[in-house]
Amino acid sequence: MTGTSPRLLVVVLNWRTADMSLRATRAAATALAGLDAEVVVVDNDSGDGSEAHLRACVAEGTWPVPVRVVQSGRNGGFGAGMNAGIRTGRADGMAPDYIYILNSDAFPEPGAIRALVDHLEAHPEAGFAGSAIVGEDGAVHQTAFRFPSALSEFEGAVRFGPVTRMLSRRRVPMPVPRETGPVDWLSGASLMMRTAVLDRIGLFDEGYFLYFEETDLCRRCAEAGHAVLYVAESRVMHLGSVSTGMSTWSQVPDYWFDSRWRYFEARGGRRAAAGATLAHLAGAALGRVKDAVKGVAPPRGLPGGVRMARHALRRMRTPGHAAPSVKEPGT
Repeated sequence: MTGTSPRLLVVVLNWRTADMSLRATRAAATALAGLDAEVVVVDNDSGDGSEAHLRACVAEGTWPVPVRVVQSGRNGGFGAGMNAGIRTGRADGMAPDYIYILNSDAFPEPGAIRALVDHLEAHPEAGFAGSAIVGEDGAVHQTAFRFPSALSEFEGAVRFGPVTRMLSRRRVPMPVPRETGPVDWLSGASLMMRTAVLDRIGLFDEGYFLYFEETDLCRRCAEAGHAVLYVAESRVMHLGSVSTGMSTWSQVPDYWFDSRWRYFEARGGRRAAAGATLAHLAGAALGRVKDAVKGVAPPRGLPGGVRMARHALRRMRTPGHAAPSVKEPGT
């Protein structure tokens, strides 16, 4: 790092939420006042006029920091879109010290972005830092997690108090941290990343269309020996699910199952992915037995476990595993 003021590149990803993205960009630009920063808004091949609308509004507006709009050229998902913005770089040609990614439906409070920079500057061993995410009502949301495992798959599917207590340290959702500290992984809604770490571990794996891409990136960060920090002093309001609209099992898209399988397969091959799936199915089966004993009616529609089993069988029959697409920032 050079000088006393670190350089930032901020990436906001838009897909058919142009007005929301502009609102997020405005909030970020305001929070960036006094920092050496530039913002890149990536239109992820929306195809609905978003790009033209974004360009017009950015050109007509007055911004505290430079703001540009670029086109990704294809909708390759969240990670691919963010990678397109990261590779675009700063207009001044200077390499950023930090890269900050922000959801199109997330709005940093004043000081939120500076708090992330300050914590990474104070903790050179840390690779990433993420915000406390709050709702419109100010309530802090669950955005700090443990890495998934076969045991967490079992616990999440069985939904049984004694099992949850026994495997409390294996559960993916963590209790909402009350203070700043290390976690396994964080939501990518508001995440600051040290460029030097990305140079070592690569960018988002573009084999994930959506979901698990932040989990995978934070896992690679941890495996490289760098902490991921939850920064309670950095608060960002997040609406959530504006682009995806996913809220129940019946709405879970096939690419969620693809991403889940890819994550486990990347960690330990097909056996690990199959083992995690079997653990989930075993937990789901025991959960159904528990519900039947209690007289609880099963949910309507095709159970998530059945879809997961079908997906696993398809993947087991598919030869090979695509290598992660993690081109480095400097390439």
